[in-house]
Amino acid sequence: MTISYQYNVATASFAGFPRLLARWKGSVYKLVFKEVLVYAGLYVLMSIMYRIGLNEAQRRFFEKICLHMEVSVNFIPLTFVLGFYVSFVVGRWWDQFSSYPWPDRLCLLIVLYINGRDEKSRLIRRTLVRYLNASTVLLARSVSIVAKKRFPTTEHLVEAGLLTKDEFKLFESVSTQYAKFWVPLVWFTKLVDKAKNEQLFHDPSGGMKQVLDELMNFRDRQGKIWAFDYVSIPIVYTQVVTLATYMYFVGCLFSRQFLDPQQKYENYHIDIYVPVFTLLQFFFYVGWLKVAESLINPWGEDDDDFEVNWLIDRHMQVSYAIVDDM
Repeated sequence: MTISYQYNVATASFAGFPRLLARWKGSVYKLVFKEVLVYAGLYVLMSIMYRIGLNEAQRRFFEKICLHMEVSVNFIPLTFVLGFYVSFVVGRWWDQFSSYPWPDRLCLLIVLYINGRDEKSRLIRRTLVRYLNASTVLLARSVSIVAKKRFPTTEHLVEAGLLTKDEFKLFESVSTQYAKFWVPLVWFTKLVDKAKNEQLFHDPSGGMKQVLDELMNFRDRQGKIWAFDYVSIPIVYTQVVTLATYMYFVGCLFSRQFLDPQQKYENYHIDIYVPVFTLLQFFFYVGWLKVAESLINPWGEDDDDFEVNWLIDRHMQVSYAIVDDM
């Protein structure tokens, strides 16, 4: 689940934000430390090769390559490319969470218009809510690795009490090659119609319309989630950004080498062994790219992915509480 730190920054203080920098889970350090170590190792190997592995003529040729790379790497508009890409991915990530269907409004309408205290009304309310939750879990199984592990097959919905055995057979009899998370919503509409015909609706015309309108909104949200999973960010865009980032820093392996000061190259007046600001630049830019890689599909098991199991459990408990206990 996205790491929460709202409580830690509720009140501005001298050490408030600095304390966040010490966190490991969900941190940029966790995402990029391997890449930083590999990059630092490659830089050191090239530096050692330049200093002790090449003869005089080879060093002069290597220096020409480095000077050429110093100019050439600036042709890659890395900040521009990364900025637009990460902004797009983060916006898409938030849109997915905002689109996730919550059953609360429907449950409130159900308990408002099917408000009988008799056992039949209560059973219809519970069944309607069960169909909503079954539909949401079926949707989650089709997009989320976590939900798929929790409910590996549709039969596991029977074990969880979301489908009866007869409903499972009916569900399996629906022949289509596409995701069937919408099937319980069809049952929902039929049960609403049955409740109306049996005069269990408090306001048969207006109440039924409100319930079905909200159901359509619920279904629209499900469709958005499924579409986000089905239609990915074009792979060519991701490839361009990833290649631009890594090719830039391949060039920096040459352009950021500290060359022999005795050759009096412009801007090469000192000779140090640790390229501090090059490593910092790598850390920040690759960390920026890792933000996009982490958020591009929020239905996995990364630290900042959505806690789907929490959403499933929360929706089931709250929806039954609304129609049963209130």
